[in-house]
Amino acid sequence: MKEGQLRLDKWLWFARFARTRSLAARLVCDGYVRLNGKRVETPAKGVCVGDVVTVAAAHATLSVRVLGLGERRGPAPEARRLYADLSQPGGPPDPSLESV
Repeated sequence: MKEGQLRLDKWLWFARFARTRSLAARLVCDGYVRLNGKRVETPAKGVCVGDVVTVAAAHATLSVRVLGLGERRGPAPEARRLYADLSQPGGPPDPSLESV
């Protein structure tokens, strides 16, 4: 993986879109994940900060902007800092703008 990238399945697992990394890989392989508007076919696809990931899960379809790559699968509050939800109008503010 290039510097500043993380495997998509690993990022989905870190951000808690899937309970296990193998389930995250399966979401990608089954065609439920798009990266910057294009369907992703392999879980090894690199994701970078600023990319838009769309996940069409059984319970909801979410579009998020990647704010961080993460280093581990931590608790839910830590996972929420990895992305900004674009699915909801008036969603949570972009944390990168808080210091402005």
